[in-house]
Amino acid sequence: MKLARIHWKKFEKFLLSVGCEFVSEEGDHRKYHKPGILRSVIIPREKDLPQFIILNNLRTLGISRKEYLKKILNL
Repeated sequence: MKLARIHWKKFEKFLLSVGCEFVSEEGDHRKYHKPGILRSVIIPREKDLPQFIILNNLRTLGISRKEYLKKILNL
């Protein structure tokens, strides 16, 4: 199933629901951290996030596409 573009605020809700916490903002990029992951998750504050940003951040978090879609439909 192809991932659709999503508004950054909805993706932020998803990040917070999986245990990420907002760390800082620099320019138009927001940084989140979750205990147990090596890298921070960074998202731009652009209206709709492209698929590649969503996929890269899911890979960083260790969350499958299927888990993501299930969770995002319930937000």
